Amino acid sequence: MAPPAQGDRVSATLDTRRRKTVEWLSITAAALWILLFLMSLFAPAQSDVSPRTGDPVLPNFSTVRSDTGAISFTMADERYTLERRQGEWVMAETGGYPVREDRLATLAEGLETMTWGERRTAEPARFSRIGLGDPREDGNGILIEVFASNGSKSAEVITGRRNETLYARDPGENVSFRVEGDLPPLYTREAWLDLDIVDIDASSISAVRLTDSRGQTLYLSRVPGGDARSFRPAPPYHNDTLRSRLAASTPALAMSHLSPIDVKPQSELTTRPVARHITETHDGLEIDLRAWREPDGFWVTLRAVEAGEGARRAQTINDRAEGWAFKLTEYDWREFTPLVSSIVRRADPAAETPGESNFQP
Repeated sequence: MAPPAQGDRVSATLDTRRRKTVEWLSITAAALWILLFLMSLFAPAQSDVSPRTGDPVLPNFSTVRSDTGAISFTMADERYTLERRQGEWVMAETGGYPVREDRLATLAEGLETMTWGERRTAEPARFSRIGLGDPREDGNGILIEVFASNGSKSAEVITGRRNETLYARDPGENVSFRVEGDLPPLYTREAWLDLDIVDIDASSISAVRLTDSRGQTLYLSRVPGGDARSFRPAPPYHNDTLRSRLAASTPALAMSHLSPIDVKPQSELTTRPVARHITETHDGLEIDLRAWREPDGFWVTLRAVEAGEGARRAQTINDRAEGWAFKLTEYDWREFTPLVSSIVRRADPAAETPGESNFQP
């Protein structure tokens, strides 16, 4: 067979170059289309742009902040209100118990500095996806309302979260926005209350005096440096026998981890106290706790006494606790209210006989 002519070779070479050029252009065009597609996914859509983007969510708040008299939070299943009373911020639903100043400062800063971000959905049916369902219609958002000292409403907004992102919308509009800024958690009112009433270390507790719901009494004590399970019946109950070391140490150290979950005025208690628990420390502090079983749960009241000059610790406790009742979980409440018979076997068995309570408050 004769070799290809010179012209045929040149033609084949040109065809190969043309084919490679077309392939390269096709690949380049496909890459550009992919790049444009990705940019369209991540670039803000025209619908995300709004004239209010960057504006304050509550444009009047910085002006009316000093005259704010109340801020209410409405959810589908709860509502609570922070009120300014005689220069102090309190929670109305607790009867006026003071709220935490650090959280209040964070809230005020957040309300003042929040700005509108990109526009989001304008379909009410999709508000719940970003936590903005109207709580007045059982939605999952939080309605924040700000009131001036004369009671007039000065601002309002519905806020919600999805993951770590904050969203908001005007209650009167069906358009939502991502928000620049932050707010403290608002879904539980208990988080606003400073319920850290007593701060004592378990190692400082020297003794506990108990009076149970049957009127039986017991005194447990330990020497300085004794471990958690070294509490023993002390005179006049020194002849009683412990059922277990844990049975004694649990109530003896209960005050070291007192953890209230709610509060109300003591004047609202409707029953009589059912037990008494007095904690003593090695350095002269006594905390007198009385336990109440109310229709709405398990409550305690506190009163502290301190020997020696100053008595600053007792005064600090009383400043926070006087006039108030604190709610505990049933589990924690029972650590303060065990039956004496569950801790010791009495030297006189007749003393363990159940009977009508003779507890005296």
